[in-house]
Amino acid sequence: MLMSLFGTKMLGLMLLLQDAAAAASPEAGAADHFTLTEMVKNMGGVAIAVVIVLLIMSVYSIAIMVERYLTYSAAKKQSREFAPRVAQALKNDRIEEAINISDKHRKSHLAMVVSSGLQEFRAHGDASDISGDEIEASKRALQRAIAIKTAEFKRGLSGLATIGSTAPFVGLFGTVFGIINAFRGMKNAESAGIAAVAGGISEALFTTALGLLVAVPAVWLFNYFTGKVDGFVVEMDNSASELVDYFIKNRTKQLKA
Repeated sequence: MLMSLFGTKMLGLMLLLQDAAAAASPEAGAADHFTLTEMVKNMGGVAIAVVIVLLIMSVYSIAIMVERYLTYSAAKKQSREFAPRVAQALKNDRIEEAINISDKHRKSHLAMVVSSGLQEFRAHGDASDISGDEIEASKRALQRAIAIKTAEFKRGLSGLATIGSTAPFVGLFGTVFGIINAFRGMKNAESAGIAAVAGGISEALFTTALGLLVAVPAVWLFNYFTGKVDGFVVEMDNSASELVDYFIKNRTKQLKA
């Protein structure tokens, strides 16, 4: 729908420029209206407001992109360091050591999940006295930790989605006013010369292009980061399942002893 509307609008702009150029005599300074500097100088108040809004959206989206990238990179790096160390500790039934290792990897999503489950498991005291209900309590602690970490990973992504979906329409708003200014200039000049419509056309093209320039990276990065979060959730679910299996095996071993 958006692309169809954009294509129709661009076709109308091209036809308008073609008709204006055909009706006008060559003017030496007309081409200057389509340089970036001249476009900015000739913008009206509405176009300037649209550009400012789009620039704010761009800065905000870039900040989210950088912050999320650093967060996900740190989580991935620390998780790679954490997983083999905590696995070795649990293999030797050293729960306290496993918890201490988790506390040293605070940026790791796996460490947060494992630490929550182990602390709940430890709170019940002697492993031989742990019942099925207490193991269920540990499962619920793991589920809560996964939910909290997932929400933390998704923080800011809704902002990227909003910018990606609304920036083209903000640019289109500036396009509409650019076309209005083009026809107003044509009416005031009482001619269809290219100089009469160049300012409005430049506003329309510039705001549309800027809107797309802001929106496209936001959509790309939103999809990329969403895929990363989905991968992290799968890793946390797998770690939680493995930890529950450890609790069950530990309880069975203690009961047989």
